[in-house]
Amino acid sequence: MNGESRVMLFSGTSNPELGREISRHLSIDLGRVEISRFSDSEIYVRFLESVRGAHVFVIQSVCQPVNDSLIELLIMMDALKRASAKTISAVVPYYGYSRQDRKTLAREAITAKLVADLLVTAGADRVLTMDLHAGQIQGYFNVPVDHLTALPILADYFIKKEIPDLVVVSPDVGRVKTTKKLADTLGAEMAVLAKRRPAHNVAEIGYVIGEVEGHNAIIIDDMIDTGGSICRAVEALKKAGAKDIYVACTHPVFSGAAIENLNLAPIRELIVTNTIPVPIDKHIDKLTVLSVGSVFAKTIKNVFENKSVSEIFGGQEHV
Repeated sequence: MNGESRVMLFSGTSNPELGREISRHLSIDLGRVEISRFSDSEIYVRFLESVRGAHVFVIQSVCQPVNDSLIELLIMMDALKRASAKTISAVVPYYGYSRQDRKTLAREAITAKLVADLLVTAGADRVLTMDLHAGQIQGYFNVPVDHLTALPILADYFIKKEIPDLVVVSPDVGRVKTTKKLADTLGAEMAVLAKRRPAHNVAEIGYVIGEVEGHNAIIIDDMIDTGGSICRAVEALKKAGAKDIYVACTHPVFSGAAIENLNLAPIRELIVTNTIPVPIDKHIDKLTVLSVGSVFAKTIKNVFENKSVSEIFGGQEHV
């Protein structure tokens, strides 16, 4: 990645370890940036080295504290734009506000679109993200979006485990396509849970569509927030006769009492990725964290070298 054009990497404060890992994969040092808070909690950003004419990638998950993480990213890009960076790519492993992607009730905001507008206004020429809650969010941008997926990483992990009598379970109809991809890769059967949400962070599981009795099950989802949906899903599968139950997701939001609820649930193993950092106090015994650092590093390399991103995933960026 040498030549007349420079590529520079900077990390915000929301997921610094992932930033360092991407840096190591690319053999490019993270750039120096000062990020601090005024006494009233306003965010201050100053880059400590020249970015003039550089292709800059800013790594920042929009995770807890969500609003601080988002504003910090916007301020970083604004500073880069004003410092004459040639291009600015927002590397957003977890895209906060993605669940508010449409109006379901009168007078609601479509916050996922608002965040897209903010990123572009702040200076993003491109966005790299992973496993959006709704794929149509890509269309909210008027700049290129590379929508990556952690599915191959999760699939490789389960292939190595060689779990017998396996069924892959979709937690709702919206995840059927992803579930089928994983089931086909693992040579497993597939089942779907009928779910409804009477309120935010509340889920009711009606029944299981498919055969799970006597099978080991994998529930695959894009994120786990409070853990309520997953715990209800595990209960439904156990009631239907499933044996060992594995839960896998890309984004471990883990808000509220999520980790306590998941620890008490009859889950054999909980597999997540590091798009969002999991604090040490939430590292329970059944938790396994897989890294997406190499995927983002390869994507950044291919973007900078004007190569295909989809080839990293066998010709398809996202399921």
